[in-house]
Parts: sequence; structure tokens; C-alpha cells
Amino acid sequence: MGLGEMSKDVTMKVTIKLLAMAILGGTMVIWIMMPTSTYKKIWLTSMRAKLGKTTTFGKPGVNLLVYMFPMILLAFLGCIYLHLKKKTSVDQFHSVLERKKRDKFGALRKPLLVKGPLGIVTVTEVMFLTMFMTLLLWSLTNYFYYTFVTITPQSAAVHGDKIKLKRWEARLDSISVRLGVAGNICLAFLFYPVARGSSLLAAVGLTSESSIKYHIWLGHLVMTLVTSHGVCYVIYWISTNQVYQMLEWDRTAISNLAGEIALVAGLLMWATTFSAIRRRIFEVFYYTHHLYIIFMLFFVFHVGISYSLISLPGFYIFIVDRFLRLIQSHNNVKLVSARVLPCDTVELTFSKNPMLMYSPTSILFVNIPSISKLQWHPFTITSSSKLEPEKLSVMIKGQGKWSTKLYQMLSSSDQIDRLTVSVEGPYGPTSTDFLRYSTLGLHDSLVMVSGGSGITPFISIIRDLIYLSSTSTCQIPKMTLICAFKHSSDLSMLDLILPISSEISSFLDIQIKAFVTRETESTHNKNIIKPLCFKPYVSDNPISPILGPNSWLCLATILSSSFMIFIIIIGIITRYHIYPIDQGLNKYTSAYKSIIYLLAISVSVVATSSIVVFSNKKQYCTKNDQVVEGLSPLVTESSPQQLLSQSTSIHYGERPNLNKLLVGLKGSSVGVLVCGPRKMRQEVAKICSFRSPENLQFESISFSW
Repeated sequence: MGLGEMSKDVTMKVTIKLLAMAILGGTMVIWIMMPTSTYKKIWLTSMRAKLGKTTTFGKPGVNLLVYMFPMILLAFLGCIYLHLKKKTSVDQFHSVLERKKRDKFGALRKPLLVKGPLGIVTVTEVMFLTMFMTLLLWSLTNYFYYTFVTITPQSAAVHGDKIKLKRWEARLDSISVRLGVAGNICLAFLFYPVARGSSLLAAVGLTSESSIKYHIWLGHLVMTLVTSHGVCYVIYWISTNQVYQMLEWDRTAISNLAGEIALVAGLLMWATTFSAIRRRIFEVFYYTHHLYIIFMLFFVFHVGISYSLISLPGFYIFIVDRFLRLIQSHNNVKLVSARVLPCDTVELTFSKNPMLMYSPTSILFVNIPSISKLQWHPFTITSSSKLEPEKLSVMIKGQGKWSTKLYQMLSSSDQIDRLTVSVEGPYGPTSTDFLRYSTLGLHDSLVMVSGGSGITPFISIIRDLIYLSSTSTCQIPKMTLICAFKHSSDLSMLDLILPISSEISSFLDIQIKAFVTRETESTHNKNIIKPLCFKPYVSDNPISPILGPNSWLCLATILSSSFMIFIIIIGIITRYHIYPIDQGLNKYTSAYKSIIYLLAISVSVVATSSIVVFSNKKQYCTKNDQVVEGLSPLVTESSPQQLLSQSTSIHYGERPNLNKLLVGLKGSSVGVLVCGPRKMRQEVAKICSFRSPENLQFESISFSW
């Protein structure tokens, strides 16, 4: 890429950032003003006068323009920004000084809260959580103020349509509505964190795995508010002798029965999210969570399509992501080998398209039909797409029913020639910032603290840094791996740090401090690691990116095209079918209108996604045939075991003294990464907390939400 073209791309990135900030700022103003009388009486009235009476979109057109269009546009701009970022990215070592400038905000990444119901929360997360809760409280305060000030004994008498209400009954009716409106605010943001391939998450440096906790927080808020909304209405109906309202399905207004069905579906999902159920019987949690389809469908029926468009943008982006995952999951991938470790752990190695690139700490969702056709489980990738361009490996620890069955299947038989596997992903950060801890100093380092299978993401980081050390003359951070295991057999996980082949660099600047907590001497025998080779079916394919090498550009095409098609379909149907009926004696049924909108969204997403995926697959497969033969691996004279043996120290019968190991580390920027049990993460977070030395930069990698 020439300097002129690179400069042009950088200018476009800056322009996109400014435009996105303007759109986001405008959207925030809308959300802040929405509960006020100014918005209802002036802004909304003006917009409905101009847009709400059009023959093309009608009343839903206002919410389409104000709430849905900006978020789809933001997602589109995020895709373009990430595509340009990928094009203009240079070797990570050449941007060390730029990372140091960004590191002046390192204090914002430090943990502020370590223990409590929210888990480990950084300064930045507390700031945004405070902002969101302020918005929620602002909305509720405005709504309740309107309820208690405007409803008088005189107005309460005419509050009901057919019956005379008492003042407290009229207020309860109004409060119930306001609680539902507040719940819709949370619902509007609920699906963004679980769209795994979302450009909105990636553009701000988040992954779906690290954002799951935001989804959990929002889910609890949504269900608290909508349950309160439902309970208040039940009390209201009983007190006013209107129990029959619970079974009412209004043709053109609010449908009470639909709301109750949505609430029941939501309560079933909510009940299975608590750890007592989720951790012990994960399958119940997993299957019950598919009731989100029922919840969203009947929510739309309950409030009508016009109002539900406020919360549909996040769901729209989620639907696009979910359908792309569905397409990918229908392909069987090529499983080439496995290693069975003595610690109830297996490493699966798949064939990978060399053009598929992913960052360390990425995850892969795996399905093995011979164990369960419906269950999908996420596992951290241990391989490096740079060090091993044609292979992708995941480590699976036997901790649940599914993983235990897999381990027993592979460890008990030598006769398994092939295993049918489907995958979704990989999903992970668009880029890694582990090298921000590298400067021109001699003492800067990267410290990785793991417990048990928490070592998995660090294997991918180490392999990636090994590759970079062999292709650059710049300094990489000194690596220290502190790992705690229960039994000496778990030490076999250390054998996965380097690939089994010799395709590695001989340079390895790493110290490994392993602690075996429940044994005082070694009972580990490396010779009992069992290798397996498979003979995949001819129809099995290497793991490839579902949208090809230009995935962000393809996703931008899908988002923009599908939304345009959706708008065109709705415009035509409204103008020539819905509008003529609404102008007659009978209004068009709200449920039918909702179905039309949902079908239009589904058709547009399915059509555009399918066309982009299958047309891209043709070109991608052709390019792949030309690329595979041209790869040449790095070669080293030393074996992986020789490279690690001199840098590993093992301590039996003791736990790592993390305070002693971390406090006092020299260097202007020391990265401290932790992955393991909750207590370990909390202990490391406390050491690296907001009041700790500034040089400790904390980052938690957690997959046990």
C-alpha cells in the first residue's frame, strides 16, 4: 500500500470516527429527552406531523428514522472503520510509541470494584454503568413525576375508559405503564453484547465473551422492570374488577395476553440464569434461553410494531449475526488430529484455511453430533494463526458431561478414524494490545496468571509472541507465566504451549512458575500423552471465515443492503396495502402489521446474507487453492521440550504468593493478565487495583460468567 493511499485511508478513518461520534451524540440526546414533556409535546409532535402521516411508512416511520436507522448506520460505519483499520495496520512493534500515548489512560482500565454482585469492574465500566443507571433513573423520575403531579382526584375519575377509578388506582395504572417503558430502555441495549461478530463491539475494542456480563446486567434489569410492570397491572385489574383484561388481545392497541406470554417466557429464561441452575445443569439454561424468540415475538405483539422499533435495532444486528452463524454451523470441518492428556484434557487440531486470521484469546464454538446434536460449547483457541497458518487447535478440559464424554470417547479407543465436528467462529478481539507493555526499556514485562484450564488463552498469546519475535528485530515484553494446578498430571498442559511440530522460532524469552497445590511430589508421566490421527471425510472443509478475508466489508454490505430491502418492502406494503385499509372504516390489525414487519426483516436478512456468503465462498475457495502451496514454515533446531525445560520451575504442595510475585515488578508498564477461578481473579485484581502502583496494567480473561 502506497503512502498516499494509506494517508487517504487514515483520513477516512478519522472522518468515520467524527461522524460516528456525531450520530452517537444525537442518539444520546434523544434517549435523554425521551421521558420529558418537551420531547412528547414538541419534538415528537413535529416529527409525526411531517413523517407520521405519510402514505409510505405511516406512524412507525418516525421510530424507524429516529431509533433504528442511526444504530444500523453506526454498525455500518463500524464495519467500514474496521476494514480500513485492517488495511492500514502495520507490524505491532512499529506502533509501540502510539500505544504508549494511549497508555496514559491506563488508569481507566484498573479495577475499581473487585468483590460484589457485579464481579471485577474497571474504572471505565463503572463510569458507563453510572451513566446508564443515571439515564434509567432520570427516565423513571420524569415518568413518576408526571404520574404523581398530574393525576388528581378529579382526573382519576375520568382516567378509566368505562369505570370510575380511585386516585391510587389511576396512579398504579400509570406507574405500571412507566415501568414497562423503562424496561424497554434496557431491552433496547440487551442484544448488542451477544452479537458475536458485531462491529459495534469490535470498534470499541470489546468481544462478545467479555461483554456477556453487560448482557447479564441488562437482563436482570429488564426482567425486574417488566415483572414489576406485569405484577402492578395484575394488582390493578384485581382491584378494579377487570380480571377479564388478562385475556384481552386488542386488534389495534396494546395486547395484554401477548404481554403475559412474553413475560412467562422471560421468567423461564430468568430463572435458569442463576448460578445454582446454570452451572449444575447448563443444558437447561442453554435450551431455555432459546425462548428469547417467543419473548421478542410476543413483545412486539404486545406493544405494536411502532413502539417496538425503539428496541429492535440491537435485535436486528443480532439476527444478522445469528443467521451467519447458522450458515457456518451447517458445514462439517476437517478434524486432523488430537492429543489426549492424562489430566482429563484433550487438544483437538483442525485444518484451517491459511487466509483465516484471528487474534490470541479468540474462542471457537464446537458441536460434535455423536455426543449431542444440539449442544454448542465455547473453547479458547490455543494455536496462533501466524505461527500455524494451516492449523487451528482448541483445548477441552473434562469438567462437564459433554466434555467428559468427549474425553472418554477419545481416551478409551484407538479405533476412531474420524469424528464429525461443526464449528462457529472464531470470535475474538480484532487486534491484541499485549505489546503495549513493550517499550524501549529493559524491564517491561507481561505477567500471565492462570489457574487450571485458565492457562488456555495464554498459550495462544505465547505462541503469537514467539512468532513475532522471529519476524521482528524490535523488543517484545519479557513473559512470565504463573500457573497453579491441583495435581501433577495437570502439568501436561504445559506441553501444549508450543506446537507439536518444529514450525517454531528458537527464541523464547519466558519464565514459567508452576505450582501444584494438592501434591507434594510428582506423579506425572509425560509418556502417557496419547496422540490420535483422524481421516476426515472428503466433504469436510478446513475452518474458514464465513465472510471471507474482507469480512467487515461483507458485513457492511449485508447490513446496508438488508436494511434498504427491508425499508423498500415495508414502504411498498404500507403504501398499497396497509394505508388504504387504515383510511377505511376498519383499522389494520396491529398483530398482522407486526408480522409483516418481522417477515420483511427476516426475508431481507436471509436473502442478503445468503447471497453474500455463497458468492464470497466461490471466490474464496478459488483463492485458497492458490495460497496453500506457497506457505513455508519457520524451522528451528531445538525441540519444544528443550526450549521450555530450562525456563520452568515447579513448586509442589504450595500456592503461588501472588502479592509477592506481582508487587514490586520493575518497568514503566507491566501487563498483568489473569484467567482462572473467581478467587484468583479477585486476588490479582485487588493487587492491581486503582490504588496500586501505576505500572501494573490489569486485564481479566474470564469464560466462567
